[in-house]
Amino acid sequence: MEIIASNKFIKFKKKSIENLQIEIDNQIKNIIENHECGELKRGDLKGIRVLKFKFDNQLFLLSYEVLEDKICLYSIGTHENFYRDLKKI
Repeated sequence: MEIIASNKFIKFKKKSIENLQIEIDNQIKNIIENHECGELKRGDLKGIRVLKFKFDNQLFLLSYEVLEDKICLYSIGTHENFYRDLKKI
């Protein structure tokens, strides 16, 4: 399974603290094991899944899409303006 990450996703992960980076890696492993763990979106974001997880009492959203043998990681962040920014990608 090939994993492709967007520049926005990579930048967020690099700027994050080490414990959050580890939690992001754990969530990616969770996605690899179960492709349907995220909530499937409709409308403008059709086909994209969003996985919600908590870290340090903060809710984070991770958007991804499964294409044949690839997992595309689009963005990660808090709920504020998450979906608006995701539509731009």
